[in-house]
Amino acid sequence: MNGISRKIYLEPEAPTEEDNRSDQKRIEEELKVRGVDATMTWQAMKKLYPLCEKADWKITVSLAWDEKNWKVVDLEAGDRSGEHYGVAVDLGSTTVAVRLVDCNTGKILGEVSTFNGQIPYGTDILTRIFHCQEDPKTLEVLRKAAADSITACVRELERQHQLPENSCIAMTIGGNTTMIHFLLGMDAFCVFHTPYAVHADRPGFLPARDLELPVKGYVYIYPAKSNYLGGDIISGMVATGIYKKEKIHAFFDIGTNGELVLGNRDFLLCGAGAAGPALEGGVVKTGMRAMEGAVDRVKLKNGELHCHVIGETAAKGICGSGIVDLLAELFLHGWIDIRGVLQPEKSRKIMEKDGMLAVNYAPDLYFYQSDIEEFIRTKAAAYTMVAIMLQESGIELSELEGFYVAGAFGKHVSKESAIAIGMYPDMDRERIIHAGNSSLEGAVCALLDRNVTKEVEEILEKMVYIQFGAVEDFLNIMVAAQALPHTDIERYPTVKAKLESIRKQEQSADTEN
Repeated sequence: MNGISRKIYLEPEAPTEEDNRSDQKRIEEELKVRGVDATMTWQAMKKLYPLCEKADWKITVSLAWDEKNWKVVDLEAGDRSGEHYGVAVDLGSTTVAVRLVDCNTGKILGEVSTFNGQIPYGTDILTRIFHCQEDPKTLEVLRKAAADSITACVRELERQHQLPENSCIAMTIGGNTTMIHFLLGMDAFCVFHTPYAVHADRPGFLPARDLELPVKGYVYIYPAKSNYLGGDIISGMVATGIYKKEKIHAFFDIGTNGELVLGNRDFLLCGAGAAGPALEGGVVKTGMRAMEGAVDRVKLKNGELHCHVIGETAAKGICGSGIVDLLAELFLHGWIDIRGVLQPEKSRKIMEKDGMLAVNYAPDLYFYQSDIEEFIRTKAAAYTMVAIMLQESGIELSELEGFYVAGAFGKHVSKESAIAIGMYPDMDRERIIHAGNSSLEGAVCALLDRNVTKEVEEILEKMVYIQFGAVEDFLNIMVAAQALPHTDIERYPTVKAKLESIRKQEQSADTEN
């Protein structure tokens, strides 16, 4: 491993009258013999006595990289070099995910997640920002909530693996620009307010103790490209390795906001835009996060909707992947038309509810016409980002070797359903790759290879940002995408073929009856 931390076992000679070098110098010079030029932190100096004498000068040194130099951050008695741990973090606005890594082998030892402790101040980040505007003291509360959420995950991993507290030397974090501002105790209003000049976009290596995070050395925080394209995307780029590939790939992280990168080792085009909370179950009247009780998969067979519920319990609502399935099934079977309008003559499950049409998808749960309209706007935004990026680059869809879809939504949504409603482009399914939590994957990469931090700077230099809204025919592309799957069905040949096949099956069944 060539990571941002090291553990080295040393047996320096004990001091004598003839060799009365200081304990500090003795260890630093012994490290230099091993090819490591390092200086000692105050925290390590405090442990020199009596640890070294009691250990008979058989000690293990923990080293942390600070971007330019090695620092001795801890001393332990005996050979503890085999117990070398670090943590990688994805600091999301909803969920904080943390992995414990064996930094000697690169093995992932465990992963835990928790809801971000900032949620009581707003399920969305704009609400949290406005709380800080109304009461500046809230900023410190949000900073502490972020740090505490990460710490809670680290403590749980230490407990699971029977490790003492603060066993890890280094930490790496991927997160969007707002989340990183909050973690650093910095006001994030700049992210959403003109002139969109953020306060800090290159945090780099920071002492963990300054951030109140439970590791011995430093925390590396992935940099951002812009206000809307944060470190979680840069981390995802490292995880997928698009910037190293010969052939052209796309990387799409889709959630409340959508971030898109297109390119290869020669160029990188990037852009970001609002997709809408509907993708994460927000706005939808019976929408919810992907947790126990959420409908996450839907199929329509023989005129009946069949729902799978997370946790195999009674349905309490529907999450993003379930919504995509539901809309795809409704459209393919004609329960909604190309505009997304419910067709009540198609099923008794479509009825008037609360003054508007709705489909009863589970006991006492309804998906309303207004929900459909909201989701169509959201999927149109996702389509538009991809369409504009391809248009501006002059690249054909067929030239894409791979289309990475990142994030929790991308991990669970059905490719077929997403294509059926026009949210994903109609392409070979094998080329659509669910990248999972690429922000967390990239954080692991940075933990285990300190060359990543240099490559990140090259990525940022190579990236060219496209303002989607500034493109001349942006509105025309957006409006055309507000149909299922698209106003021009020829852009979706496999969906067209599936529609024709289903219509023939239904006509055959009607004839038999």
